[in-house]
Amino acid sequence: MKISIITTSLNSKETIEDTIKSVLAQTYKDIEYIVIDGGSIDGTLNIVDKYRDRINKVVSEKDKGLYDAMNKGIKLATGEVIGILNSDDVYTTSNVVEVVVKQMTEAGADVCWGDLVYVEKDDLSKITRYWKSSIYQNGKFQKGWHPPHPTFFVRRFLYDKYGIFRTDLLLAADYELMLRFLEKYKVSSFYISQTLVKMREGGKSNWKSISAVIKGNIESCKSWKLNGLKHNPLVFIFKPFQKIKQLF
Repeated sequence: MKISIITTSLNSKETIEDTIKSVLAQTYKDIEYIVIDGGSIDGTLNIVDKYRDRINKVVSEKDKGLYDAMNKGIKLATGEVIGILNSDDVYTTSNVVEVVVKQMTEAGADVCWGDLVYVEKDDLSKITRYWKSSIYQNGKFQKGWHPPHPTFFVRRFLYDKYGIFRTDLLLAADYELMLRFLEKYKVSSFYISQTLVKMREGGKSNWKSISAVIKGNIESCKSWKLNGLKHNPLVFIFKPFQKIKQLF
């Protein structure tokens, strides 16, 4: 089974090498690695070029944002399963993809996800938050639950059948896609009780970040309407409490 891993980047010279190394270090051999860059001017592409012989496809051009870049990668991908690992993130171990393939195959699942840890921007060994996920059950999105998207692996045919990321959502297109797949279409899924990804923290305490959270919640609310789903008006009160639990 071929697995396509997509990394999106824009002026990511400080972090992308860690990301690339964590993909290239995977023990699973049948990986197609795709890097979609938004036209970086900070030296990101110089780092990518160091590994060009081990990266299957590299695109660098202006795009319409993060989700447009992800969609470009999905359209280029030829693997049966697609994972997205952005240029701030790394896989926790060298066998993450191997575990994903094993579990998806044994469970016959169309999507899977695992746990995620947030780490200090300049020290990947210092954990600041732990996102312990769980299996999907009908109605869990109503309680503010959703999987950590950086750990979300999808069989490619689902993108063909149910669509890719909505680029009219600037902050919550990943939430909308997972809501669409799991809550609307009830695709088969499997939860891997293992930490799969480390995600760097960044700017979480500034007002720009708080504003983004508010705008993201507005878009998340819109996601339900876009999919013709009724939702509990309190879901976006519950959602922040899910994050509070990550601190413990």
